[in-house]
Amino acid sequence: MSETIFELETPVVLVDLDKVEHNLRRAQDAADAAGLKLRPHIKTHKLPRFAQRQVELGAVGITVQKLGEAEVMADAGLTDMLLTFNIVGAKKLARLKALHERVTIRVVADSAETVAGLAATFRDPLDHLGVFVECDTGMGRCGVQSPEAALTLARTILAAPGLGFAGLMTYPAAGKYRQAAQWLADAKALFAAEGVALPEITTGGTPDIWHMREAGVATEYRPGTYIYMDRSQVVAGAASYDDCALTVLATVVSRPTEGRAIIDAGSKTLTSDLLGMEGHGYVLNYPEARIVGLSEEHGTLDVSACEVKPKIGEVIRIVPNHCCPVSNLFDSVTLVRGEEVVEVVAVAARGRVD
Repeated sequence: MSETIFELETPVVLVDLDKVEHNLRRAQDAADAAGLKLRPHIKTHKLPRFAQRQVELGAVGITVQKLGEAEVMADAGLTDMLLTFNIVGAKKLARLKALHERVTIRVVADSAETVAGLAATFRDPLDHLGVFVECDTGMGRCGVQSPEAALTLARTILAAPGLGFAGLMTYPAAGKYRQAAQWLADAKALFAAEGVALPEITTGGTPDIWHMREAGVATEYRPGTYIYMDRSQVVAGAASYDDCALTVLATVVSRPTEGRAIIDAGSKTLTSDLLGMEGHGYVLNYPEARIVGLSEEHGTLDVSACEVKPKIGEVIRIVPNHCCPVSNLFDSVTLVRGEEVVEVVAVAARGRVD
């Protein structure tokens, strides 16, 4: 007799394989229909098996955020990567060079200082490193602030013998895909007017994944959370709770009052990310319950609105606000189909934030 999720020790992260497959196929089909290449971000799942499946389904490669993730994926046989984080410092540049000698890897830069470090490390014009200019199209994080600044930095990259200008990269703010598309269109027009070739334009973001057709001049899309989906994506309108492949199973360990329940899942399990929402997750089997507080190992539920209230020893299934940090909080996840346990797998790139 196969094990069910109700026989597992909690807290535990469950990943439903059928929902993963549905989410992957749906996004790949949408990218194909929009005429965009798909380059999924693996920081959400950190699992080589899912990265390999994404490529099998048609992705042109993967996106990684840190060198540690890239090293894990290279060891697992992934060969085409875009690293969307400024690489700064001699030790990290040496690691990047070692990766470049093993796989196809390209990076981003948003300053002359970052480009200078790359240019000093990569000097071979016959084996150059591809570098994208990162553009701030409304997110307010990294990125050059104007198409003119993007052109200036592109010319700096082109002047370095060991570097190749790969194109423009952006991560738009959620809901601002039209603003990002216009920014990129203005940049493309400027590059064309100045006679500077623009090989690729890569954008992304799961909240607006079903608006890929409106990505404008972009040639590539980089979603991450779409593989699992989470409460934030449901609130954004990108998913339903039925699409959410990652859930956290927790046990009610205390009922101090009629309206309060305590579970064995705190900030070390669910993350404290709110992302503009109230509460720390959605309880599938008690939708009226609210996860109102997290300490390290305790989660506090307001169950006063529940007609039937959870009992001590009962397990509840939670869709977290943000699935990406949850992946990084656990050494392993349990793969399931519905309530049937399939396999426990190590989160290979867990903790690789270096």
